[in-house]
Amino acid sequence: MQNLITTSDFTKEEIIDLFEDTKQLLDFKSSEVLKGKIIVIVFFENSTRTRSSFEIASKRLGAQIVSLDVGTSSRNKGETIFDTVANINAMKPDALIIRHSKWGLPETLSKYVTCPIINAGDGEHAHPTQALLDLFTIIEHFNGDIKGKKIAIIGDVKSSRVCGSNKRLLPRFGLELCFVAPKCFQYENSEHKQYDNISDIIDNVDIIMSLRTQLERHHEQFFESLNEYAKNYCITKEVFGNRDILLLHPGPVNRNIDISDDMLKDPRNKILEQVTNGVAIRMAILKKLIK
Repeated sequence: MQNLITTSDFTKEEIIDLFEDTKQLLDFKSSEVLKGKIIVIVFFENSTRTRSSFEIASKRLGAQIVSLDVGTSSRNKGETIFDTVANINAMKPDALIIRHSKWGLPETLSKYVTCPIINAGDGEHAHPTQALLDLFTIIEHFNGDIKGKKIAIIGDVKSSRVCGSNKRLLPRFGLELCFVAPKCFQYENSEHKQYDNISDIIDNVDIIMSLRTQLERHHEQFFESLNEYAKNYCITKEVFGNRDILLLHPGPVNRNIDISDDMLKDPRNKILEQVTNGVAIRMAILKKLIK
């Protein structure tokens, strides 16, 4: 049995094979490859894109979905999350997809289940399916020629599980990373270069990934307002100019804070392609893990 807790759970060769399958699934034809399989989705944090993407991916493959309503679950009666998951496992699902605010919880829970666990995001740690769809989008955009391409991840990098997964995955495929953020959002220690200003890197990158400011994970206020933050870190037409740069964002986008309205209409922006690719990636992952 194989889980997907972090991107390191898949070898480079497995990821390449996964992407080949993803290409075949982009026609979104419904199949019955997972007919009779039951997938349980347990999200302890709000989500629109990731949750709906997994649900659509599962249904495209013919699986049945059980979405646990955490708000009305027995956890409100005092049951621990470990007992909740153990009880779900006793009902013999074929896979468990979980999102939680606690770093490392999906890996811990994997010891309580006998079916594959897919990590849909754990705290500030990891979001492996997002990183895989990001990498797939990059590879498709550059027709596979990505070795040595430079990517700047801009914004609240320290609090971002998307950044956490991407900084581990992308270098495995030859991409060169740097981070651009105010000091309060930078890593204390990083093997990748960190910059304060977009102007420091804009002429030397092939890809920019903008991130949302994760206010829900902050324990103090760093800016008077998000508009104050946006003055230096919003991606605008003026910032991009005529440069041939790929623009990505994991969503949700704070308009005119992360990315301007104009840039959200710009053809260099591939955010909706990321969403489309995300469904196909998750279909391929479900096919791979559920036997």
